[in-house]
Formats: sequence, structure tokens, C-alpha cells
Amino acid sequence: MTNDRSTETVDPYCLSDEAAVDLLSGTPWKRFAVMGDSFAAGVGGPCPGYADISWPERVAQALRGNVPDLAYLNTGEVGLRTRQVRQTQLAKVLEFGPDLVNVATGGNDLFGPNPDLDAVEADLEEIYAALTARGAHVFAFTVADIFEAFPDFAEFRALVDRLNGRIRGVAERHGATLVDMWEHPVRTSPTLMSADGIHFSMEGHAVLAGEIIRSLSTATPATAPGRSA
Repeated sequence: MTNDRSTETVDPYCLSDEAAVDLLSGTPWKRFAVMGDSFAAGVGGPCPGYADISWPERVAQALRGNVPDLAYLNTGEVGLRTRQVRQTQLAKVLEFGPDLVNVATGGNDLFGPNPDLDAVEADLEEIYAALTARGAHVFAFTVADIFEAFPDFAEFRALVDRLNGRIRGVAERHGATLVDMWEHPVRTSPTLMSADGIHFSMEGHAVLAGEIIRSLSTATPATAPGRSA
């Protein structure tokens, strides 16, 4: 696949600022938090034709278009594993009192011998349970299947697929919004990844933000506390 979308203004998977704000019109969230690893922190490289704005900032910007005084907290930190995210960030996020939270973690747990996905799932369960008990709506996203386009990392494909399964299960059990990027068409774009081969370029950030905003715009009243039907 070649990237014939050229810029985010014509990329069908991206949203204009106006469209993003319009999609989130009427949603109830006023306190937005992002927690996790480098994906939460918004790490990514430049990509010609795409603004140098990370996905968390794009989502916050769209929410702020409807709620100018939106409170926003991002505790994302590079290199953390899921247990470290739970131990070092959960209390801070709970103290912040969010009504909308993204949890982006798990990738770093795959490095090293014998990754313990049971432990990852258990930590995610604890994080989601604590957040939803306080009335927050949680959303998550799976890792894209980039391994055909970027075969140097093919050895991780099976592990990433298994991690995604754990994320899907926890999200379903806790009524979270899940943005499933595993089979998204952008996964084969040759400009999707940063130079480090691990993080999305700004193309990926723009597309991910668009899919998150679309998913949040259709969150049901049962999974979006306070939203009218």
C-alpha cells in the first residue's frame, strides 16, 4: 500500500477540527485524564502533511471545543509497565477526579522473557475497577497489526495479538469504549510509524484521534455517565 492520502486534510480517517468538535457536541465529559506509558504520553515522530499534535492533545482539543474550561491531566510516562502505571499513576488520576479516562499500557510488558499477560490483565482490572467505581468512563485502544508493513517486528505479532485480547476482555467487562485498531486500514501505511519503529508518526496520531473521537461520539448512556439519550 502506498499512502495516497497525502495530508490529513484529505485523509478520510482524519477529522478536521470542526468535525471533531461537532462529533463530541453534547457529550458530558468535563475532566479528561490519560494514563499509561509512552503511548499515553503522546510520543511520536513527524510526518509530512500531518500536524505535529499528539493524539491525547487532539482529543483534549476536541473536548475543549465544547467545554472551554475542560480540566485535563496526562500522567503518561515512557517505559512503564502496567504494574508501574497502576502503582505510580492511579492514585494521581483518582485524586484528579476525571469523568473520562484513557488507559494506554501493556506494550512494555511484552519485552523480555516470558511476558506475564495474566499479571497485565489483573493490573488492568484493578485500574478499570477503581476508575469506574468513581463514575469515570474509560476508553482504550488496541495495538495495530503493523507487522506486514514493518516485518522487522514480526516476532511480536502473536504477543501483541494476545495482549489485545486481554485489553478487549477488560474493556468489555467494565463497559469501556474500545477503539480496535488491530485491523484498521492505516496499519499498512508506510509512513505510519516513527523512525524508532515503535511509536506512531503524526499520521498515526491523527488517525487514532479521529477513531477515538468517532467512538466517543457514539458512547451509549450506559457507558457515558450523565449523557442524555
